[in-house]
Amino acid sequence: MASRRLDWEQSLAELERLAETAGAVVVGKVIQHREKPEPATFIGKGKAIEAKDIIGRSGASLAIADADLTPVQQRNLERELGVPTIDRTGLILDIFAQRARSGEGKLQVELAQLTYMLPRLVGRGVLLTRLGGGIGTRGPGETKLEVDRRRIRRRIGLLKEEVKRLAKHRRVQRRLRKASLAPVASLVGYTNAGKSTLLNTLCGADVFVADTLFATLDPTVRRLTLPGGAVVLLADTVGFIRNLPTQLVAAFRATLEEVTEADMLIHVLDASRPDALDQAAVVEKVLAELEAVGKPSLTVLNKCDLVTDVSALDAVVERFRPAVAVSAREGIGLDKLKAALEKMIRHDFEQVAVTLPLDRGDLISLAHQRGQVVTAEYGDGGVRLTARVPADIAARLRAASTRRRSRAARK
Repeated sequence: MASRRLDWEQSLAELERLAETAGAVVVGKVIQHREKPEPATFIGKGKAIEAKDIIGRSGASLAIADADLTPVQQRNLERELGVPTIDRTGLILDIFAQRARSGEGKLQVELAQLTYMLPRLVGRGVLLTRLGGGIGTRGPGETKLEVDRRRIRRRIGLLKEEVKRLAKHRRVQRRLRKASLAPVASLVGYTNAGKSTLLNTLCGADVFVADTLFATLDPTVRRLTLPGGAVVLLADTVGFIRNLPTQLVAAFRATLEEVTEADMLIHVLDASRPDALDQAAVVEKVLAELEAVGKPSLTVLNKCDLVTDVSALDAVVERFRPAVAVSAREGIGLDKLKAALEKMIRHDFEQVAVTLPLDRGDLISLAHQRGQVVTAEYGDGGVRLTARVPADIAARLRAASTRRRSRAARK
């Protein structure tokens, strides 16, 4: 029972944080314990009266449910409470509408919002007119949401085609990155875990950072050179959250492919939170839904400077091994993180001993960039190279060495 109480307390605290991120001021809460939601209004009649009383006394202009409401429940609650009512998904969509900066991000948010609003259009005309652009109405706009279903479905179809085009464009970008032969590590984690701060600190990037939920929507890729000379591309991605709306997962699939197509994952966890393990479980669940599990992974326990119970931090490190504790904001533990990342990159390296033509400086540079060169001896017959490199680079080095021997034999 205590566990269930902690669950709903954490969920409600997160809903309050989401509301504040959207620009709302929370003036009251109503909590109801029951086996299953009321089919018509989600909450019972008594709790609806209690909520309406709080609204009347506080002058509240919006009600938010910490769950996904059916269209019928949403309309009935609005009728009972006398104010616009949105659910958790509607609130998250509103935050995304505020946060979207790029054309791609805005397009994906509009697709998610229209998909969400389509079954909720019946009886919403008066409500939308009365809202005047508050929380829950950002993005497509009132006029788009009041048009008939056929036009909205047509718009959704056009947006889906555009998302497909963007997905194709992203695949081209990923192929170009792969051509650079630098592995891609995707930063994943719960929203506000500190992924963008970590990227900025490691790479000297200028990604927007704020102590709010969903500060980052658009993926950013930056180059990081590790102490041993290896290069890795770090990709910052949108944070995950409990009950991530399915509309967002579908609309942002082109963006989330940065996670599924990455060579490795860096799971950034806010170690200062008492529910850190629960948040980690949410991230792992989303990764499973994206079919991104099974990749080489490193857990980064961020915000360790805010942790007062060192033994608890050690227990979390042990739970997520390989893991490293850092503070991206204070620059603590970053050397250990880089060393762990380099070890992960070099884990499956092969040792090769080849002789390359003198004009294949590109391959020698590649061995330095992607691996670890043990010796490089220059002579008249070529460059005798001994190195530890990834399997794909090893194959290229051996092939070049074989071609050199073939040319020498023909002579």
